[in-house]
Amino acid sequence: MASDFDLEIPRAGTASVKYEGRGAYFGSDDVIPLWIADMDFAAPPAITRALMERAAHPIYGYTLCPDSLYEALIAWMKKRHGWEIRREWILLSPGVVPSLHAAVMAFTQPGDPVVIQPPVYHPFFTAVTVPGRRLALNPLRLEQNRYRMDYEGLERWAAEGARLMILCSPHNPVGRVWTRDELGEVLRIAERYGMIVLSDEIHHDLVYPGFRHTPLAALADNPPHVLTAVAPSKTFNVPGLGLSALIVPDAGRRKALREVFDLFHIGAATPFGITAFEAAYREGEDWLDRLLPYLAETRDFVADFLDRHAPAIQPLPAEGTYLLWLDCRELGMSDAELKQFFVHKARVGMNPGISFGEAGSGFMRLNIGAPRLVVKEALERIADAL
Repeated sequence: MASDFDLEIPRAGTASVKYEGRGAYFGSDDVIPLWIADMDFAAPPAITRALMERAAHPIYGYTLCPDSLYEALIAWMKKRHGWEIRREWILLSPGVVPSLHAAVMAFTQPGDPVVIQPPVYHPFFTAVTVPGRRLALNPLRLEQNRYRMDYEGLERWAAEGARLMILCSPHNPVGRVWTRDELGEVLRIAERYGMIVLSDEIHHDLVYPGFRHTPLAALADNPPHVLTAVAPSKTFNVPGLGLSALIVPDAGRRKALREVFDLFHIGAATPFGITAFEAAYREGEDWLDRLLPYLAETRDFVADFLDRHAPAIQPLPAEGTYLLWLDCRELGMSDAELKQFFVHKARVGMNPGISFGEAGSGFMRLNIGAPRLVVKEALERIADAL
């Protein structure tokens, strides 16, 4: 049966980075854009209605975050993730990436090592290097077609003085949903060495059947050294509206983060960001419950298609996110050759794995958050090019 997620919605003329930025990124507009992490699906109708109602009021002045917004987030986290959080723990931010930078600046000094686990979302790198901190690379290990964390490496970095780790959970781009035991080991190391962990959980709602996201902070009754970043942006396809939340149980840590935000006069509240944030968490659940099976079917379709028509490209089994990590090493191409092949021969725009760190060499990241016929056309182009 046709789904509303099968509807192709033209995005030309909307200043979309994904579409109107592809020429600058790929050097060609003639690619199916399956790269930057937003979806080609209409946002939940409840969000559109709420935005239209707010837009009908013709004054868009400075805006406060109402109590109802915090209540919506608190209720969502309890219902979807079994995590009870308090109003005073929540700091609002214009986005998760600014939150990463704020945490690095608040809890480390220039030259300090900050742990990240590549291949990982590329702003993790710049959040460390731009403020003058040192990358403490603890690459994930690919074992039997599944990535795992290197706990020995993590403990070495902690012992050598890393005061902060940035964790990606669920992980972008490799699609892992970390288990309770895996996260428990991260907590054990953090607690032993007094290392703060900022857990970027922006993909926390995008988990496939058979897997379950566990908030890191919920494992040990909200430990003071764990900070959690969440947002409705990936879940409900509203990343252009920018609002996110940091959940920080420790009052001292919240004060330190506020001081960094105040230093740059960073304000989170905009009329439309607030409206969408609350509407998403209050009324978006039914839409999400329809989205997840659609994404799971697309994930399985991609795996089956590549197995039959392009077996040299192997998608790693995705446990969460709408991003597939494609192992292209059997093609025998360099990273530059891979980019050339997919852009100019297959005419499909994906993120090169190397952009997620050296550990991503030989891989590509495919965004499946699009109508399935669009994904199918991209796969057919790849198969034909091969």
